[in-house]
Formats: sequence, structure tokens, C-alpha cells
Amino acid sequence: MKGIHVNVTVTTNSWGNWAGTASARPREIAAPSGVDELADLITRTRQRDGRVKAVGSGHSFTAIAAAADVLVRLDDYRPPPVVDTSTGEVTVSAGITLKALNQLLAANGLAMPNLGDIDAQTLAGATATGTHGTGARLGGLATFISAVTLVDGTGTVRRFTREDPELNAVAINLGALGIVTDITLRCVPAFQLHADERPMPIQQVLEEFDTLAADNDHFEFYWFPGADRALVKRNNRDGQGGRLSRFRGWVDDELLSNQVFGLMCRLGRAVPRLVPAVTAISARALSARNYADRSDAVFCTPRKVRFVEMEYAVPRAAYADAFDGLRRAANRHRVIFPVEVRVAAADPLWLSTAHDRDSAYFAVHQFQGMPYLDYFAEVEAVMRDLGGRPHWGKLHTRAVADLGTDYPRMADFIALRDRLDPDRIFTNPYLQRVLG
Repeated sequence: MKGIHVNVTVTTNSWGNWAGTASARPREIAAPSGVDELADLITRTRQRDGRVKAVGSGHSFTAIAAAADVLVRLDDYRPPPVVDTSTGEVTVSAGITLKALNQLLAANGLAMPNLGDIDAQTLAGATATGTHGTGARLGGLATFISAVTLVDGTGTVRRFTREDPELNAVAINLGALGIVTDITLRCVPAFQLHADERPMPIQQVLEEFDTLAADNDHFEFYWFPGADRALVKRNNRDGQGGRLSRFRGWVDDELLSNQVFGLMCRLGRAVPRLVPAVTAISARALSARNYADRSDAVFCTPRKVRFVEMEYAVPRAAYADAFDGLRRAANRHRVIFPVEVRVAAADPLWLSTAHDRDSAYFAVHQFQGMPYLDYFAEVEAVMRDLGGRPHWGKLHTRAVADLGTDYPRMADFIALRDRLDPDRIFTNPYLQRVLG
């Protein structure tokens, strides 16, 4: 299957993630080409009391995929996709990248109902960590799963479908229940998105937040700390708008968003006292654009400027308090990257950040190589006070001792983990911290 290969640093004896925040030197790197080969690898690893972790494209900021013993890649596992255009159900290898998945779906007249803004992740990695897009009536990527096949910690191949209550645990599994090999998705007919992007006063955005979320299929905004305005993005399936010219698309998404912004970030990192000026210029440079394109082309944009990120989900009703506290924290630090705010509908997935509640998401970033720990800690304190739940693939300091109060099905998930991985061969230091 074309496009399954991923961009992550893996040499014969080392692994590192995209952001440079996690690394490992596994004893062995394995690339099984079939489910039976993977099951045999897991069985042998269990027999010698070893540990095994699957790695995707390395786009998680946490060390959730770090492996000290056996690191597994699914690059060589390439079963032919199964596409049912009558039902919209599509079964693919868990190691396929979202970019390749989107291409496959488009070729068959289908699309994902919602996506985040990066398509470099593998499908297994994106769903296992709770990756999401934005939309008050839509859930994250894992909510579109209708079946999962995995090899558990005993080497047993298991398939979970919508008839199995455990699918709500397996869909967002943190890599703690097994190695996922195949995923079936409920897709929708391909659609065009009309994108309306424009700067608005930040106070107006906050006052109209609920209306903007309700009136648009996909609503989000970006705010540079210290600025008095934000870039509001509204994407709708209304059939309006025309395509951007290739030149305008290159100027906006490559030249300005990557090359020029990257240069400004490097300037701010080299001369920290210039950060307020840089962010002020970035905020003033926000401009409007209006266009339409295939849905995944609107959802996903190239990200070449490397950064670190933390994201929390709070109850939708707490969005104003969350932003107010975040703004106070951000204004105390030299932050060169914007804050991203999104929304999502409640869902039943056990470890979802939107489990049983409509949610507002606050993502804070900092340019790679710049101080971020104190900034993130202050924002995290704000979010925790509001019942915030951390994104599993992004930086946070939470541990199992206090996560159970924010994830009501945590104990059920751990009980299922006891059944599927009784010897904890899929654990690592990150999972020990958040799951025990």
C-alpha cells in the first residue's frame, strides 16, 4: 500500500520522535509482515519477560511509544484495503498514514467525517492517542472506528466490533492493550469544504464562541499571546467558494506559515527579548482568505516548523474561564507560538478527552528549543482546576493517582488491560505513570 512509510527517526539501534522530546535505544527493531509473525514475536517476548512497543510516525510529544526492548514497525504489513462503498466501511492496515488513507478514500469517493490539521500520523497512532479535529457535532478520529484487530499481550489475535462494549476502550488504547494491526472505519461520501478564515477581535470571538461553534460544521481559532485579535477558521459543507490558486496556496501555507514563520521563530529563540515584537508582527499579519477544496486538503496543512505542545480538554461551559486563565499565564512568558482552540462533541470512548461531555480544547505550543516548562505548568494548573483532561499524545505531567477522577472509566480500562496484557509487555515508563 503506497504511503504507509512514515517520517520518524529510526536507525539500527535508536528511535526519536518528531519534536525531539522522546527517544529510545531499543534492543531490537522488528518489522513483521503478517499478523501470525507479529503474534509469534509477542509470544516469544512474553516468554522471556520482555517488553514490546509499536511505533508510528513519532508525532506524539510524549514518550508513549518509546521502547527500550523491542520496537515494532508495521511498514511491511500491507494487506490490501477492503472498501465497501455501499456502507462507507473501509478496513486498512493500522500503520497507514492519514495522508495515504485520505488518498485511498478520495479514490473511492469517500472521506473521513473529520480530521485534525496534520496528516503525517499513522492511523493507529492517531486513534490510540485520541487525535481529534474540531466541530461541535463531531467526535475525534477514534469515534469513526467500527472494528479493530489487535494482537494482545498473550499473543492472541482479537477482533473487536461495534457489538463489543470493549471497542469503546480499544478505540483509544494508548498502545496498552496490544498491537493494533487492522482498523475498520465508518466513512462518508467525499465532500468539499468551504473555508472562511479571517481575523476577529479576540473579545468578540469569546463573546460569540457558542454561536460560532453551533453555526459552523468546523470552528476553531488561533490567538497569539498578547494580541487583541485572533484568526477564526470556519469550515462548512455549504457548496460555496472556489479553489485557491496554486500560488496563493503556496504563499499562505508554505512561504508564510512555514518559511517566514520559522525564520521569525528562530529569531525569537536567538534573541528572546524580541519575542513580544515577533508575536505582535505575526498577529498583525493575520489575513482573510475564502476558498473551497476537497475536505482533507482543507483540514490538513503542512507543518515544517517544529514545536512542543500540550493540550487540554475542558467542559464546553468552562471555555471562558479556561481562556482567561490561559491568557494570564501566557502573558507572563515569552511565547512565540499561537494558542489553538477547538471544540468536539461528547462521545462514549472510555479514555477520550471528550468522554460523556461536550468539550473545548486548548492547545499551547512553544518553538522547539525555547523554554516551555513553566508556561505549560501554569496552563496545566488552570486546566486541572476546571476538570481538564490531557491529550495522551501531548506533553502533560498527570499520573494515574489523579487521572481517575477525570476519566470515569479509567478503572474499567485498567481491568481490561489486566485481561489483555496480564504481564504488561506493552508497558513503558509513560504508561506506568498514567496507568500504573
